[in-house]
Amino acid sequence: MEKILLLGCGTWGSTLAQCLAEKGRSVVVWHYKSDFVKKIAASRAHPRLGDFIFHNNIQFESNLESCLKNTNCIIVAVPSHAVREIISKAAGYIPNDAIIVNVAKGIENGTLETMSTVIAGSSKQNPEKIVSLYGPSHAEEVIAKHPTTLVSASISRESAKYVQKTFSSEVLRVYTNNDIRGVELGGSLKNVIAIAAGICDGIGFGDNTKAALLTRGIAEITRLGVAMGADPVTFSGLSGIGDLIVTCLSRHSRNRYVGEAIGKGRKLSSVLNEMDMVAEGVKTTQSAYDLSQKHGVEIPISEGVYQILFNGKDPKKVVTALMTRDLTHEH
Repeated sequence: MEKILLLGCGTWGSTLAQCLAEKGRSVVVWHYKSDFVKKIAASRAHPRLGDFIFHNNIQFESNLESCLKNTNCIIVAVPSHAVREIISKAAGYIPNDAIIVNVAKGIENGTLETMSTVIAGSSKQNPEKIVSLYGPSHAEEVIAKHPTTLVSASISRESAKYVQKTFSSEVLRVYTNNDIRGVELGGSLKNVIAIAAGICDGIGFGDNTKAALLTRGIAEITRLGVAMGADPVTFSGLSGIGDLIVTCLSRHSRNRYVGEAIGKGRKLSSVLNEMDMVAEGVKTTQSAYDLSQKHGVEIPISEGVYQILFNGKDPKKVVTALMTRDLTHEH
């Protein structure tokens, strides 16, 4: 039987493990804390997923080396800032023919690399064996079996189709795409726009503002993505406008929540300290700003979020500055 390994035990990774287990797959879930592994193995419950109970086909381990032996598929579901460290530790034990499925969304600070590039460099794995699985997908709704669509992106059609077949079910419909860079950029940069959406919610703006934000947000994501070699069509798909819509509108969105709290006048450090989950958009905001400077691309909404988060600018003044920029043609 195929052996599937999940690195990380967050809500989305655990949800994917559950979906695979329900299809009859054997899944091992790895977490670096042995005491956490013992606790969750005994209770079979996830602390952040309500009444969720792990399927019997799921086992838990804390020894990374033993987990990786004879593994056919590795799902990378740790926070994006931890991907390089974890994959570097795993590199010597990853089977050469294993497919690595990245579900972490982010752009590494400093290197400005997407997660598939980080994984390829850290693992020395053939890039054709690396797939990013992205799309508009809140764990809480997939667990509740709400129909959800994802996109499996890889430079290898064969690898993308393997992931499509492995994860698709009556709950999940997976499409394929060979523009892995575009898929990863869309799925990562939308978190920055989601913070902006939350800021607007916190200030008290309405639907008109949100519609403008989403429309101009996808425009600037596409502009930066194209400058980095992505296909513009990708951003009209699931990891572009699809993921943007769900993250900017949903009550489940961590990034939108962070923005809303800041829009109400709270400090970023205070908001992050009280959260027990990672809002990837905060670190991605820094990377987005650095990428815009590197490629000479204007991303005014994302830059506004950068100024609010890292330079203490007043949210209302930033919105006013955006609204009074030089008038221009829409496209």
